[in-house]
Amino acid sequence: MTDLIDRLAGVRPGGSVDALRRHRPATRDNAQASYDALFTEIDETHATRAERAAVAQFVAVLHDDEVAAAHYAALARDAGGDRLADAISDVAGAARATGPYGRYPADGPLAGESVDGPRFLLDDHGHAELGDRLAAALEHAHLLVFRPRESSPAALVALADAGWSTDGIVTLSQLVSFLAFQLRVAAGLRLLTNEEAAA
Repeated sequence: MTDLIDRLAGVRPGGSVDALRRHRPATRDNAQASYDALFTEIDETHATRAERAAVAQFVAVLHDDEVAAAHYAALARDAGGDRLADAISDVAGAARATGPYGRYPADGPLAGESVDGPRFLLDDHGHAELGDRLAAALEHAHLLVFRPRESSPAALVALADAGWSTDGIVTLSQLVSFLAFQLRVAAGLRLLTNEEAAA
């Protein structure tokens, strides 16, 4: 089985969930093509394979998806070594939160819906271990996962200051957005496959 969402969800070939997915082949194929474009068939000029895998592992842990976290940790180990994957695991575990939350502009119509929550910032040790580029990428990924309402030009400037190019920032944002989709689909399908197995 080459479809990663099927693998993450434990979809059984020939089963009812597999048949359900085959009713929308374009959706299935496009999701896999998006994964391939971000993680396998890539140009590393603006975002390396190790950076992509590390951010993906981090985001999967933030979503409490152990299966996906293990998959992306394996990619991180392959691209950046055990030290990288282990460091991401430690950092992500400490960065977990419940969201979404964040502050809307004080003078805006949604100000009353603001909800406080933790802001994730790596300390000097984290920056030294992971480097400023990856540290900034993880901080930005945490922002997008838990505090999307606080996305701002200043957040993009922080990435640029850490060495991310415009193309790299776009790739990073696409990666986090894709993972939000992929992990939610896999989680929903996992529930169906568990029901199928129990039937």
